[in-house]
Amino acid sequence: MAKSKWEYVKGFEQEETLLPSCWVVIRLDGHSFTRFAKDHEFEKPNDIQALALMDYAAQHVMKEFGDIRMAFGESDEMSFILNKASTLYGRRKSKLISLIVSCFTAHYVNSWSSFFPNKQLQHLPIFDGRAVCYPSERTLRDYLCWRQADTHINNQYNTCFWSLVHSGMTGAEAQDTLKHTQADFKNELLFSKFGINYAKLDPRLRKGSIIIRQPKRKAEGEQLEDLGKPMQLDAANHVPSTMPANLKGLEVLHEDIIQEHFWVSRPEMLR
Repeated sequence: MAKSKWEYVKGFEQEETLLPSCWVVIRLDGHSFTRFAKDHEFEKPNDIQALALMDYAAQHVMKEFGDIRMAFGESDEMSFILNKASTLYGRRKSKLISLIVSCFTAHYVNSWSSFFPNKQLQHLPIFDGRAVCYPSERTLRDYLCWRQADTHINNQYNTCFWSLVHSGMTGAEAQDTLKHTQADFKNELLFSKFGINYAKLDPRLRKGSIIIRQPKRKAEGEQLEDLGKPMQLDAANHVPSTMPANLKGLEVLHEDIIQEHFWVSRPEMLR
């Protein structure tokens, strides 16, 4: 860069570097997404296509940034986990947040028409982001448990709320009915009044989306490598059936990450 007498202003810039040897979570959230969902007539309590679009945009982010080990998404939120040994962009906080959030937003907007061919964007979506360091595999797993538990709690409430509203209640009446109620009450309400077995609902809605890089196990004792298999979305969800070849090796799961099985069956995830 050319030198000039004004270059001294660079001294006012401050750069925060994320702690070394820690897992980094970049979590983005939709800004004013209640209004965004209303303006675009998302189905309630859940719009499968909108959730699939979030997953799709997240896969593009993971393809762009190879240091992202996995991602977890629910509703209008997506968490990206960077390898604890990552030195991507010198672990500069503002750089990582701005690039990941802008990459996600760009692909969300660019892919909108593929998921909503009959809906035009009324206004552009906005996402904010934050970065948090977790010093151990245990604290990282606890973070993911927290987000998956939040997915379940929110979905159970929203399923009850919108079932009551669709049955004729006002929003205020539905809120009053559910006020201070526990999970057992909500499950019984759904089953007895609406014939909904909550445990049988789509796992995507109850557990969120986990996006991982597909491993290929070679001979025993050897390392893992990508399968190179194109990821496909469920055609029943009315989303594009053909995924671009550049998303090969990524897989969207809707599994329990609170229990040990997920991690025991994928020991490479937290290495």
